[in-house]
Amino acid sequence: MNPQVVSREQWLTARKVLFEKEREMTHALDALRAERRQLPWVRIDKPYVYEGPEGPCTLADLFGERSQLAVYHFMLAPGSDHLCPGCSFTMDHADAARQHFEHADLAFAAVSRAPVDQIEAVKARMGWTFPWVSSDDGDFNYDFGVSFAAQDREAGRATYNYGLTRIQRSSDMFGLSIFVRDDAGTIFHSYSTYHRGTELLMGAFNWLDLTPKGRNETGGTMSWVRLHDQY
Repeated sequence: MNPQVVSREQWLTARKVLFEKEREMTHALDALRAERRQLPWVRIDKPYVYEGPEGPCTLADLFGERSQLAVYHFMLAPGSDHLCPGCSFTMDHADAARQHFEHADLAFAAVSRAPVDQIEAVKARMGWTFPWVSSDDGDFNYDFGVSFAAQDREAGRATYNYGLTRIQRSSDMFGLSIFVRDDAGTIFHSYSTYHRGTELLMGAFNWLDLTPKGRNETGGTMSWVRLHDQY
């Protein structure tokens, strides 16, 4: 770093200029969030079934007593020993924060294709307590754009993040999907985001973005992020 050092008065002048830009961005984000809440919904008619530590469960079961559900698509494939640092970084935040958003009528669960025993081993290692279930090789991950069949990857048909990225090697990616349940018990899909859209869930970045070094990614995107038991 090679900062310009100025008087307090000069700093305040520069800070006020930036402050006005921050206010504009805040208001623009408010408008974007309002527009997001107005997205149309898609009714979920397919009977998705998952495997949890206590046996089979449905998408409705993941809601518990709440009317909204956030599902994090954790990138953990069957038989893989790779534990995604980015997904784990995100889950560190979610496990701490969910006591607050669950109080505000939003349930949370993670879903992966890995088997339950593999999921439970990761949870035990990382000390996480959130619900995490296996979709096995059912339709759920494929329907919501985070898993890709080998034949589709080989044929160049597998795309991710609303078509922005073509997937050739990885069978699984990550993302977030939001579901809503009405008074009659009908479930709807209201929102999904992928790739950098999941930065919304990474609160530590907001702290780092306030500092001169920012995210300090000198070795590439998220270069310093590790599993929290590897720091």
